[in-house]
Amino acid sequence: MMCSMIMLELKVKMMDRHRHRHRHIQPTRRSNLGENCKESKVKIRHNLLKTFKNLFGPKYNGRYLRTLLREQLGELTIKETLIDLVIPAFDINRLQPVIFTTTDAKEKAYRNAKLPDICIGTSAAPTILPAHYFETKDERGKVTSYDLIDGGVAANNPTLIALSHISSGILAGDSEYVQMDPLDSSKILVLSLGTGIAKRAHEYNAQTAARWGLFGWVYKKGNKPLLDVFCDASSDMVDIHISTLFQSLHTKNNYLRIQDDTLCVDKCSLDIATPENLEALVLGANQLLKKPMSRVNLETGEFEEIEGEGTNEEALIRFARQLSEERVLRLSDETLSID
Repeated sequence: MMCSMIMLELKVKMMDRHRHRHRHIQPTRRSNLGENCKESKVKIRHNLLKTFKNLFGPKYNGRYLRTLLREQLGELTIKETLIDLVIPAFDINRLQPVIFTTTDAKEKAYRNAKLPDICIGTSAAPTILPAHYFETKDERGKVTSYDLIDGGVAANNPTLIALSHISSGILAGDSEYVQMDPLDSSKILVLSLGTGIAKRAHEYNAQTAARWGLFGWVYKKGNKPLLDVFCDASSDMVDIHISTLFQSLHTKNNYLRIQDDTLCVDKCSLDIATPENLEALVLGANQLLKKPMSRVNLETGEFEEIEGEGTNEEALIRFARQLSEERVLRLSDETLSID
C-alpha cells in the first residue's frame, strides 16, 4: 500500500514537471496522498504498539465482561440453575481441569461458586483475557481458592465431559438416569454444536516446521501454530472418540455434530465484533443449516457429507422432536408415580 502511494505521488510530480494537461489535479492528489501516508503511518505505529503491548499482557483487561456478567447474574450460584449445567475451566495453580456442575454444587458447598465467577474464569482465554481468581466457602467456613483460565484449554470440545457427567450420575444412582447402563448409548442423544473453525488444513508442513524455534511455534505469519495444533487436536480427538463409540454400538444417529470448518479467519476470531462480521456469522449459520449432514471419517478425521440423511436443519428438527417426546414420557411417569 505504501509503495503504491509513493508511485502515484512520483507520477503526479512528473506530470507537473512536463506541464501535462492534468496538472490541475496535482495539488488534490498530493494532499490526499499526504493524508493517506499519515494515516498509514499512524495505523502501522498503532499495530506495532498493540503487538508489543500484547507481549506483556492480555489483549483486553476484561472489565466490561466482568461488569456485564455481574449485572446480569448478580449473586446467583451454579446450584440455583434450572437445568443441570456442566462448565469446564482450568486451574493454573493446581495444573488440572476444574468442572463446575449443578449436581456437585448441591452436594459440595465449596463447588457452589457464583455464576459470574465461573463464567469469567471459563472465558479467560490466555493472551486475550486475564486469568480469574476467586474463593468459595463451605458450611464450616473452609476456603477453597480457584485460579482459572479458559475451559477450552482442558476441553475445547466439551462433549466428552457431558457424557462423563451422565455416566457419573448413572453410577451414583441418580433417579434421572434410573435403569440405564453407562455404556448404553441407545438412550442418549448428543447434540454437539461447534463454534466454527478456520480452514487451515495444509497450512503447515514438516519441511517448514523443522526450522522453527520457540518463537516460530508460538507465532508465525499472524497465526499461532502451537495453539492451533493443541486446540484442533483436543477437539478432533473428542469427536473421533465419540463417533467411534456411537458407531461401534450401532447408534450413530444418536450423535449429531454440527461444525463449519470452512470459515475465514475473521469469522473465527474471538474479538472481531463489527456489524459486518456479525452479519456474516448469521448468514453463515443460516447457510450451514441448509447444508447436508456430515459425519467424521474415522480414517481421515475429516467431515464428510452423508447421503440420504437430509440437512442439518432437518436433523435438528428430528432431535427436537425426540427430546420433546422424551420430555412428555418423563412427565407422564412422574404423574403416575404421584398417583
